[in-house]
Amino acid sequence: MKRTGLVMAALGLFLFAQLAQAQWTSARRLTWNSGRSEYPAIAIDSADTIHVVWDDYPFSITEIYYKRSTDGGATWSAAKTLAWTSGQSVRPAIAIDSTDTIHVVWQDDSSGNSEIYYKRSKDGGTTWSAIQNLSSTLGGSMSPATAIGSGDSVHVVWQESTPGNWEIYYKKSTDGGSTWNAARRLTWTDGESLNPAIASGDNIHIVWEDEAPGNYEIYYKRSTDGGTTWGSAKRLTWTSAGSFAPTIAMGTSGQVHVAWSDDATGNDEIYYRRSTDGGATWNGARRLTWTTGGSFSPAIAVDSSDQIHIAWHDDTSGDNEIYTKMSTDGGTTWSKIDRLTVNSGASENPAWAVDSADTLHLVWQDATPGNYEIYYMKGN
Repeated sequence: MKRTGLVMAALGLFLFAQLAQAQWTSARRLTWNSGRSEYPAIAIDSADTIHVVWDDYPFSITEIYYKRSTDGGATWSAAKTLAWTSGQSVRPAIAIDSTDTIHVVWQDDSSGNSEIYYKRSKDGGTTWSAIQNLSSTLGGSMSPATAIGSGDSVHVVWQESTPGNWEIYYKKSTDGGSTWNAARRLTWTDGESLNPAIASGDNIHIVWEDEAPGNYEIYYKRSTDGGTTWGSAKRLTWTSAGSFAPTIAMGTSGQVHVAWSDDATGNDEIYYRRSTDGGATWNGARRLTWTTGGSFSPAIAVDSSDQIHIAWHDDTSGDNEIYTKMSTDGGTTWSKIDRLTVNSGASENPAWAVDSADTLHLVWQDATPGNYEIYYMKGN
């Protein structure tokens, strides 16, 4: 009886853990537009106000839009247009510093080719600065990502075609976005260097996909002096096919976590790798998904207990849905997959952030209404 009781107790704890993983609110629709609402990004400030940006195509031009919630996602402000330009404004990224200044970057082709644009708000999203062009190059500047470093320095990376093929470039501001250092080229390869992602604390960490080996692989680079100098690129993947769409996040003690999508098995699966010494050395890659469909576009969030949360979209069910997985031991073991959406339309491109109570806030684009709209849910 004692053994049976222990088994039942263990089973109860297991079931409770599974239920705890799945404690998510119902999805909330954040946009109602006649055009496409896509590529959401999210950040949370020190007061746990949730800030979301995305690109939207309500008329003939795509613009960047913004919305916030001051009550944990229960209610939301009206959408605010951040970019009124003559070109297409797409793929926004957002970061918030310790003064709660909101920093937003995106790509815009108003000048005739794509450039990286920037805007900030010092009052929680009520008013916004004038737009700054951060790249101003003869080639295309695309796919920006941004992060806040020590001293509230603002760091931006993007892919740049000015050298003749796509390379990774970097820029920083040490005065909250008022002025910016000159752009620095971070890659010199024979192949295309694309889709950078960035995480920053005392050190700055970037990952990207690079086809220099003959197929796309994931590479990593870091700066230990605030972006002044950079170490050599480290190759993180060696696969027979391609590794794409890397995402990166940092833990509370400087651990670095990277996830990406890899099609070495014949369809795309999510893989993960970590460094416990600030990017100097890396553990072996771990495969996180085994599905009959493709798993794409991973996003990482790390909470204050260093629990790692990965979200992605997967088309196993017939269309793309949002799935998640978590690790409570720093990436050594992982939970079962948790499916968050069951919709008639495609649910894609998840992004998420963690508030001060370690509540997860997730946004994605969803085609269930007939065109892509932005949706939100939160989980404890």
